[in-house]
Amino acid sequence: MPAVPADPTVLHPMPGQPRVVMLRPLVTSPLIEVGEFSYYDDPDDATAFETRNVLYHYGPEKLIIGKFCALGTGVRFIMNGANHRMDGPSTFPFPMMSGAWSDHTDLLAELPNRGDTVVGNDVWFGYGATVLPGVRIGHGAIIGARAVVTADVPDYGIVGGNPARLVRTRYADRDIARLLAVAWWDWPVEHITEHIRVIMSGTVDELEGVQPR
Repeated sequence: MPAVPADPTVLHPMPGQPRVVMLRPLVTSPLIEVGEFSYYDDPDDATAFETRNVLYHYGPEKLIIGKFCALGTGVRFIMNGANHRMDGPSTFPFPMMSGAWSDHTDLLAELPNRGDTVVGNDVWFGYGATVLPGVRIGHGAIIGARAVVTADVPDYGIVGGNPARLVRTRYADRDIARLLAVAWWDWPVEHITEHIRVIMSGTVDELEGVQPR
């Protein structure tokens, strides 16, 4: 019998481990898009991801996460709603406090907005990493534990620290281009299932050798 792939629609993919959730079947906000098989791990309440891990998300910008991403406990995405004015004497958001102060909502109309936060495919986030608004994280990147990502991360880059700095890339530029061309995350899931060992532990040559024809 052919091997049966994992089911991306199952909320808890690991039997007996409610701390792990697939994000695609969990999220309900139209402002959050998640690819298949991306998961979040949290022993407290992984199902509260939308409210506990995506913060100040009032729109219209989106959080977009690709396929096959692994998010460790406490990973947080800070969205543009966290921004305050910095061009006057005070940063306090008076119009948000209602009463007569709400007559000045126009003062909040031009807050800084860096646009969508976009995470590529096959990205691994370590424990407690924080991603600031408008950041773009490339395919195959690794975000170190407690890193604070303030700027874009290249494909297959490894970053760490506060603010996060590029430690190194996982492959040479030529091989990164080859990996992006192969784009294994877009293969049919049955083909991925057949070649998991190559995807996890093979070389770039071997991965190219088993790509669908």
